[in-house]
Amino acid sequence: MLVQEVMTSPAITLRPDDPIRRAIRTLHSHGITAAPVLGDYGELVGIVSEMDLLCGAFEPDPRVSVRTSGGPADPAPRRVGSVMSTQVTTVAEDTDAAVLVDLMVAKRVKSVPVLRDDRVVGMVSRRDLMATLAAPDADVRRAVLGALRERFPSGPAWEVTVTDGEVELRGQAGGDLDEIADTVARTVPGVSRVRHA
Repeated sequence: MLVQEVMTSPAITLRPDDPIRRAIRTLHSHGITAAPVLGDYGELVGIVSEMDLLCGAFEPDPRVSVRTSGGPADPAPRRVGSVMSTQVTTVAEDTDAAVLVDLMVAKRVKSVPVLRDDRVVGMVSRRDLMATLAAPDADVRRAVLGALRERFPSGPAWEVTVTDGEVELRGQAGGDLDEIADTVARTVPGVSRVRHA
């Protein structure tokens, strides 16, 4: 499965001069945890996450915390550019989802911008990947059958069973056709494993 098959497109983006409150409202209203930040020419200049936006957003509540220093609190950040991260982990549309997961784990990121020719064309998050894996087995089976029919419009046919995202193909077409069918099934979003019985 490729990133382009699970990404959200178009991506919700922000600008460095956007106010922090506007960015918070944007992430909240779209149910996302991060957004790419684009420069004047549409180029990727950073990424801002919920955590970036939360830092410095609250002053201590005087009912719980008593300030020992009489000085005023530091001013809260006002613009996205002052809190965004400029080191951005990105992937291309044709990146394998398995590679993406390894990258997200290694870099400890929840969301990754997807680029085509250095332009943001989408965003992929752990939630997108989880939604793919949460697809009902019946839906995954229909998608696998459709992909096999598209690849082999005049046969052969395989019996397809899906259990918890694992696909079992039954039937012997012979030659390389069984291997091709296995490969086709692996490309379907929601498929975690394929075996041929």
